[in-house]
Amino acid sequence: MKAIFVTGGKQYYVAEGDVIYVEKLESEAGSDIVFENVLFAGGKYGNPYLKGAKVTCSVEKHGKQKKIVVFKYRPKKKYRKTQGHRQPYTKLVVKKIESK
Repeated sequence: MKAIFVTGGKQYYVAEGDVIYVEKLESEAGSDIVFENVLFAGGKYGNPYLKGAKVTCSVEKHGKQKKIVVFKYRPKKKYRKTQGHRQPYTKLVVKKIESK
């Protein structure tokens, strides 16, 4: 069964057993998270969310993505600024998709 759910302002299309990386969530590694903002599950659509549908995931780990370099400059003005950024993430494994 497949489902579409919302977390962190983004939508994720998943099936049972999938591994996904989402915006960092406040939960410990090894715990379970239940997402109830489900848009689609098992061929049924919601308006906007499907009532009674749940996606259960287990938190595998937290981490940071690769560093990106943000470089700003103004031509002919001797202004240069270099900055780095590493976005935090949470790695999830989809365990169960329920639809009523």
